[in-house]
Amino acid sequence: MLKIIMRKITLVVCITTVLVFSCKRERGNIGTELAPKQEKSIKTQDARSILKDYLNDTNVLVIAHRADWRNACENSILAIENAIEMGVDMIEIDLKKTSDNELILMHDHTLDRTTTGKGYVKDHTLAEIKELYLKDGAGHKTLFKVPTLKEALLVAKGEVLINLDQSFEYFAYVLPILKETNTTDQIIIKGYNKPLDKVKEKLGVYIDSVQYMPIIKLGKKGYKELFNEVLEYPFEGVEFTFTSDTIPEVARLHEFEQNGTRVWVNALWPEHNAGHHDDRALKEPDSAYGWLISKGVNMIQTDRPQLLLQYLRDKGLHN
Repeated sequence: MLKIIMRKITLVVCITTVLVFSCKRERGNIGTELAPKQEKSIKTQDARSILKDYLNDTNVLVIAHRADWRNACENSILAIENAIEMGVDMIEIDLKKTSDNELILMHDHTLDRTTTGKGYVKDHTLAEIKELYLKDGAGHKTLFKVPTLKEALLVAKGEVLINLDQSFEYFAYVLPILKETNTTDQIIIKGYNKPLDKVKEKLGVYIDSVQYMPIIKLGKKGYKELFNEVLEYPFEGVEFTFTSDTIPEVARLHEFEQNGTRVWVNALWPEHNAGHHDDRALKEPDSAYGWLISKGVNMIQTDRPQLLLQYLRDKGLHN
């Protein structure tokens, strides 16, 4: 019975998702962001077909960390549009809540690094934050504005799956926006090292509304119990981080595939993946991406989505 309940957790927003994909992507009034001229899109899928891949374990799925932040401001509308045109399967975006309970895209708790503002997000209203400008990766002011969650969802609607990171604590505020934009089926929410009873306690009546993915840090106190719990009561997907590839459970990731559970690993930095990361892939892609795939990983979050997509396509592992 519990396994059936877990299968109902249909939100991949650590709660990703899909319905009503006949709708065209709405650009909305996002402000002054102007997309640069790009090469003709190589995108071949929409959110409906990507969700099917996710649930049926076909393709290695590519998740763009903070969208296409190398070519646009992180967590910006342009970064999302670029990632969609590139052909990624999922974007990861971060949420923060303003003083007037509005959800915006922002990784840090403070405004200083990524915007022209200063101070904590929670101490500013949405109107105040909308007066600011995003900074690029070098810290320079751009013409781009901070998006709300609703604005971002309307751009991604029907196009890609969406991981709403840092959203677990805000889910009571997230769900109404998902329903309003009809994007619930595109969303994945994750929770870090949280036992199933704690997840159900937190999500309560919302648990049947979402697709939830647990995160397990291999080697951390209590990880073996969580590892075995997810094997016994499978989710559609589970994320692992590990600092060493000698941890015994790294060799057991294939067991999740046998249960129909997707395995997500971040290629961002070496501490997530025992040194099999994006920068290593620049010179040794088989030792980075290839190694992860050989261990049973079939969802990779990356800061170099174009590099990973090309690698997978060359190997016949992605459309």
